[in-house]
Amino acid sequence: MEHNPIHEDMVYAARAVNVQFILNVALNGEKKVIAAFAGDLEKAHEKGVEFVRGLAQCPGMTGDIVITSNGGYPLDQNLYQSPKAVATAEACCKDGGVIIMCASCFDGMGGTHFEKLIVQGTVDEIDAYLSKIPPRETIPEQWCAQIYSRILKKHKVILVTTYLDHEMVRKANMIPASSPDEALEMAYEMMGRDARVIVIPDGVAVLAVKEQED
Repeated sequence: MEHNPIHEDMVYAARAVNVQFILNVALNGEKKVIAAFAGDLEKAHEKGVEFVRGLAQCPGMTGDIVITSNGGYPLDQNLYQSPKAVATAEACCKDGGVIIMCASCFDGMGGTHFEKLIVQGTVDEIDAYLSKIPPRETIPEQWCAQIYSRILKKHKVILVTTYLDHEMVRKANMIPASSPDEALEMAYEMMGRDARVIVIPDGVAVLAVKEQED
């Protein structure tokens, strides 16, 4: 969070309205509360971050193929929610590698604005369009299309989905698959049988950190 402008803005806003007390909780994989942190706005939050980081952070690894999910229901309800896990996979996938994202998408694409943005053209066309939008005139759900365009410039993304129409997946510049096995076979065809595969079962709950090179 250090030097994170979004976090700094949130703390500034909270201090401006004189927040006196917070109560934050940490959840386990079964969505049960396993710890609570209360007190000062920043100090209590920092303690919570330290606790969660100890559980969720791991050394970053680099693979040719990275398989992940958005943690299942309800986080995988639509494509709009999925960049969280895909961004985690991005941190572990080499340039030109393949990311396999498993998300049921029973609610379809998700945000209306996001859907219009993500299917309006090629990745370069989407990126060019978003780049022309002034910082103070951003449009709703722009962030999601920006993340995907950034990732799709460097990686092929195979989307394993039960409910989202495969033609819509292709329009979003991704490759559709009906099962993880089918997706992995596609990825092997792209990267070779000796490709290194990394599996991140829940991409939302993992913080992969690469060590800084000297």
